[in-house]
Amino acid sequence: MDAQTTAVEQNVEPEKASRRSPRRRRGVRLVLLAILLGLVALGIAWFVEYQQVGKYLESTDDAYIQADAVVVSPKIAGYVEQVFVADNQAVKPGDPLVRIDPRDYRAQAAQAQAQIDIARANAEGVRAQIAEQGAAVQEAQAQLDAAQSDLELARTEVNRYEPLVATGAEPREALTQRRARLQQTQAQVAAARAALEAARRRVGTLEAQVGQTLAQGEAGEAQLSQANVNLGSTVIRATIAGRIGNKSVRAGQFVQPGTRLMSTVPVSQLYVEANFKETQVGLMRVGQPVTIEVDALEGIELAGRVDSFAPGTGAQFSLLPPENATGNFTKIVQRIPVRISIQAPAAVRALLLPGMSVTTTVNTLSAKGSLERIEQAAE
Repeated sequence: MDAQTTAVEQNVEPEKASRRSPRRRRGVRLVLLAILLGLVALGIAWFVEYQQVGKYLESTDDAYIQADAVVVSPKIAGYVEQVFVADNQAVKPGDPLVRIDPRDYRAQAAQAQAQIDIARANAEGVRAQIAEQGAAVQEAQAQLDAAQSDLELARTEVNRYEPLVATGAEPREALTQRRARLQQTQAQVAAARAALEAARRRVGTLEAQVGQTLAQGEAGEAQLSQANVNLGSTVIRATIAGRIGNKSVRAGQFVQPGTRLMSTVPVSQLYVEANFKETQVGLMRVGQPVTIEVDALEGIELAGRVDSFAPGTGAQFSLLPPENATGNFTKIVQRIPVRISIQAPAAVRALLLPGMSVTTTVNTLSAKGSLERIEQAAE
């Protein structure tokens, strides 16, 4: 019995030894210790990385690719005669987009030109009258000179007959006739002088008419210039390089000035507008590097730079800005639009389109310590 019991106990001891917890084995303990030390080291490395870089990274997914699209609108009214572009077509500056029926505006230009021609013809006619009136002035001057000669002669005759009549050498009737002749010549001189003055004033009147006709010609030239501008505006051309989008114009459609016909999207000048919380922009500065992750390009990171900040929060430029001075107040963290330039090769930029959602991360490490300096300056 004792021998059997001893044998059983001897068999049980190895089984207990084999069932002993793995943590009591030295090798296992070393592995666990190494894992623990590794986790501690990773935690320390993460903490150091966070203190040096991580806490200076500000990220938001409230960001979208944007482009300053140009709305194509006519300056004049009329019927669309031809549309030169199709949806999504690439265009260059100066490429024709739409042509409006030019016949009405061509007729307006012709009418303005006719007014100019009439004014020029009238001016030439008045100048001819001025030339004729110059001859009339010379004739009036000659008549005045003749009348003055007769006046001098009559005055001489009166002066010569007065002593003769006083001595009785000549009868008084002869002196009376000479005096009557003097008065007549004086009246003729006055009439000739008035005729000369009237002729000269007539020249001034005609010159004023020339100025009036020239002014009418200048008005016609202004109308012609406006008509030519309208005529040139019948062909609407692209002002920037890009692609055509949101095209709604069709041939035969009547359009009014300012009507939206299409948009030109400058796909080569895309940027990102990221709406960061106001608590995130304290260390953001223009020129800081940005990492851009496009939702459509999973796993690809693009580089960018902070370009500028909006002059106010998004709420300030909304249709109905908040009125915090009225009613109950609930503080809401505001968002500030930040414009970010995209630094990517042309092959990648060709895949980007306005409206795409992105996630942006700004590295604000370059502004480290600026808040402390601001605090010191404020004290």
